[in-house]
Amino acid sequence: MPPKTKKVKVKKVAAAPYQTSKLTPKKSVNVLVEKRPKNFGIGADVQPKRDLTRFVRWPKYVRLQRQKRILYQRLKVPPSINQFTQTLDKQTATQMFKLMHKYR
Repeated sequence: MPPKTKKVKVKKVAAAPYQTSKLTPKKSVNVLVEKRPKNFGIGADVQPKRDLTRFVRWPKYVRLQRQKRILYQRLKVPPSINQFTQTLDKQTATQMFKLMHKYR
């Protein structure tokens, strides 16, 4: 028996809606002021300024403080030790101890 051939249905594309074309007068373009795309090739336009702060050789103290901050973020400290990173200054501490002494 010969193999059966399938009939392929061809879908018709919907016709584009009718457009009324209005006659628009073409503006005369001045060739001296005409906008052209920039060419950043060698010997052509000057390239745009880029943010190169990541590639700057920073002073040692700046590098150290940034590294310290990142290490502290990554370091997992137990809560019993971490509580000492958020201590009070001396003036606030004395006020708190005076208040606590009343409720002794």
